[in-house]
Amino acid sequence: MILKSFFQKMKPLNWGIVGLIFVIAALGWGLLISAAGGDISPWASKQIVRFSIGILIMGGVALTNLRWWLQFSYIFYWISFVLLCGVECMGFMGMGAERWIDLYVIQLQPSELMKIALVMALARYFHSQSLPLSLAKVWFPTLLVLLPVCLVLRQPDLGTAMVLLLTGGMMFFLAGVSLWFFGVALMGAAASIPLLWNFLYDYQKNRILIFFDPGQDALGKGYHINQSKIALGSGGLWGKGYMQGTQASLGFLPEKQTDSIFTLLCEEWGFMGGLFLIGLYVVLLIACFRIILTTQNVFGRFVAAGITITFFLYVFINIGMVMGLLPVVGVPLPLVSYGGTALLTLLMGFGFLLNVGAHRTAKLPR
Repeated sequence: MILKSFFQKMKPLNWGIVGLIFVIAALGWGLLISAAGGDISPWASKQIVRFSIGILIMGGVALTNLRWWLQFSYIFYWISFVLLCGVECMGFMGMGAERWIDLYVIQLQPSELMKIALVMALARYFHSQSLPLSLAKVWFPTLLVLLPVCLVLRQPDLGTAMVLLLTGGMMFFLAGVSLWFFGVALMGAAASIPLLWNFLYDYQKNRILIFFDPGQDALGKGYHINQSKIALGSGGLWGKGYMQGTQASLGFLPEKQTDSIFTLLCEEWGFMGGLFLIGLYVVLLIACFRIILTTQNVFGRFVAAGITITFFLYVFINIGMVMGLLPVVGVPLPLVSYGGTALLTLLMGFGFLLNVGAHRTAKLPR
């Protein structure tokens, strides 16, 4: 009976999304093996273990009653916020920023957890209000967005802060917030650029300046993006072949296992390989949009929309970054780049998406 009940709960899940997640992740494992020169041990083996843990988390989240997540949303947000505050007093440095806290069992990056927690909290708030949202009721969700953004900027982590801000802004738009709010916010942001510039670290200023003129210091500050473009272009239409990319194998391509893994793919498999991965992402996004459009409760619809937006931003920013279309901000390629907390929280997010899809007709209390 227990086994039968378990399979009945599993049946409504969108197995197409689960299958796409496995295919994209497997492609990433192959690229990580290539990045290590054919060795599975440095990155791929750890990534497979983390992915397995993430799948268990995804399954647990997907099979939990959606009503429980509705009630837990604010608690989840404030737990993530406290962990984010903990970075200030007990965080340790890694990759030039103070983003991690050591919980002894795991080294956690709270800013990644906050991406999911923010979506849940905003969805909970919008579910409790009459939509479209009036300007008088915007102050609380605005606070929910700005508090973690300010803390993440202090780490400093411009990429994650950008994802949080854009995700919150898009969810505000979906909630029907007046365009006047966005106009005032954009004008305020534009007016504060000279002030914000003074608070940026030197390396962040250099990344922005290099974005506008990548050739000004090709062997120094512009080395990363220039080598990335060389790797992208050298792959041609069909690529040089698996583990035959010279930019990666000879060590010219920085962060080939994390931020620059898309360029590794394009050097080895060419334009068609890059297009294939983008195609998988597009199909996955279409499946996510289908859940958004068919979900009948407000909380579930906003959760699905927020997770989908976050996933899209990951893909868009990473690929745009390595192509030189956006400044380098250190956002991983979802399900492909080597990483721990980012992978686990992304799979947790997909767990929420699958949960919403399975309970799309559920009536939830306000």
